[in-house]
Amino acid sequence: MRFRYALHSETPVRLTKPAGTDVLDYLSVSLAEFDRIREVRFSEFSSLFHTFCPSEHPVDDRHFENDVRLMGPLLVASGAETAPFLIAYEHGSQVPDAFLAYDLAPDRTATLRAVKGNYYDGQIVGPDRPFGTPWFQIAGIDGDEDTLAAAYREYVLTYLTPNAESRKPYIFYNTWNFQERNRWWYKNAYLDSMNEERMLQEIDVAHRMGIDVFVLDTGWYEKTGDWHVSAARFPRGLGPIKEKLDGYGMKLGLWFNPTVAAVSSRMHREHRDCLMTRDNKPHDPHEVWETEASQSLCLVSRYGDAFADELIRLVREVGVTYFKWDAIGQYGCDAAGHGHGTEANTPEERRVCYGFQLGAAMARVVDKLCAACPEAIVDFDITEGGRTVGLQFLASGKYFLINNGPYNHDFQMPVPADGNVNLFFYPGPARAWICRAPLGYDKWLPSVLFLTHYLPDDVYTRHGWGGNKEVTDPENQWISIASLVLGQNGIWGDLLRITDAGVARFGHALGLYKQVRDDITVASPVRVGAVGGSPEVHEKINAANGRGVVCLFASASGSYTYVTENRVAPGVWHNDGVTVTHDPRGRARIDARFDTAGAKIVFFGVREGM
Repeated sequence: MRFRYALHSETPVRLTKPAGTDVLDYLSVSLAEFDRIREVRFSEFSSLFHTFCPSEHPVDDRHFENDVRLMGPLLVASGAETAPFLIAYEHGSQVPDAFLAYDLAPDRTATLRAVKGNYYDGQIVGPDRPFGTPWFQIAGIDGDEDTLAAAYREYVLTYLTPNAESRKPYIFYNTWNFQERNRWWYKNAYLDSMNEERMLQEIDVAHRMGIDVFVLDTGWYEKTGDWHVSAARFPRGLGPIKEKLDGYGMKLGLWFNPTVAAVSSRMHREHRDCLMTRDNKPHDPHEVWETEASQSLCLVSRYGDAFADELIRLVREVGVTYFKWDAIGQYGCDAAGHGHGTEANTPEERRVCYGFQLGAAMARVVDKLCAACPEAIVDFDITEGGRTVGLQFLASGKYFLINNGPYNHDFQMPVPADGNVNLFFYPGPARAWICRAPLGYDKWLPSVLFLTHYLPDDVYTRHGWGGNKEVTDPENQWISIASLVLGQNGIWGDLLRITDAGVARFGHALGLYKQVRDDITVASPVRVGAVGGSPEVHEKINAANGRGVVCLFASASGSYTYVTENRVAPGVWHNDGVTVTHDPRGRARIDARFDTAGAKIVFFGVREGM
């Protein structure tokens, strides 16, 4: 069950904070009859992988007896004689920066309370100004915790949002990685490759590889705020780009920073009252990726509605249907008059209320866009810490999870002479380890909601003890394909350097993937082995029909055997070095031989030539 409260008053009244803190209890539940209780977090930021990762934490008597506070957002409970049960709230922030939390008590109750920013002191509730709470969830099921997790995962995939396009397992290509290579490897500007000639060439290759959505990252626009196509970089507009994509049955995606507008833009001029402030002063103008200096605008203010209208215009005029949102931090505005505080409140209280309301403001923009344009998808970039991560945004869109993983400073390493601090910027197994590390989300939240990009290179420099060596081999491609088909579905890199054989390899493998990707999307994960271990096995087979995939990774050469947990469908395809047999119960035995570090893929329920 999903529900929320709305407080109404026939006459205006004010919400208060007598002790200077929020005073709201949203719900309370007794967990006395449950033997096993766990807190499930979705917003821990791991510096080891430089990404958000899920985690589960046991809760026992010591936590209740010591009045421990838990951030959640999920609490899961089960017992030997009691069906499993969960409660959750929809919001978002990085652990431990809680806006809501569960307070435990010695009588084994858990009370979900407002912690900070849920309202501002003196906020009016009246006939035309109700106070609305976040959404809450309660679920129970016959079975065990795995049954509950699978059911909750299905709920998030199928029922949590009306914006159904965000749940489809499209394959995405994004131009950003080559833009970074162009900057760091070839010493050009980030935007030098953002032009019609290069994009048309990349689209041809992307089509042959099996890409569904082609995303132009930063630089396609003239200036932020107004979001018109750059006449300098695209003299004919994006018409030729869209025409070619349409001819291939592909979709157009574009990059946005929703919280900035160029100082000369119409959006800036018409929304000066919506400028973000810090200590009551507007943020200084700053260059946005080699384009005109911009200032920050507050999405919680009336500007959010205008930004939604701008996106709707772009759908109708340019044909974009995928929107990548970048650079939205949890905090940023302490202005009065934006709906998150008044002059009577302190700047700090207004700043915290902005942080609380930001996720809801983002969701309003997405929902307005998708109501007008149901084909639209919005990805929110959470590649850095301090972002609004939780269940709230997933009720409207999805996440863009990882950029390049850790930087030098994450490992206390000096900045290299060339200034490129991206450690996992190179083809090979290591980047894929980083990108697969957060796949633990897939137990509760489908991996299709966490877009992550893998490198498609088959011509690259291999770095090792023996020095640097230019190689042409398929192993990096197999690692990337085997990783992305587990649901993260992203590719980026230098498409024009891939060999014809490499392009064909991707096209063939992703063609098979598309036959079963809907099954993989609905399948709960089975994982054996640690990320980067030997073997590391991921089983994603739809238990209802046996269709799906098993992907095996190994860092050490040798032979490995895996037997599927699920029965498998006929119609088997695998890459080299694999033998598949079936046991009497219809499960698959997979014997895989690795001559070097790499990946093996076994699809079930596919046919060649489809």
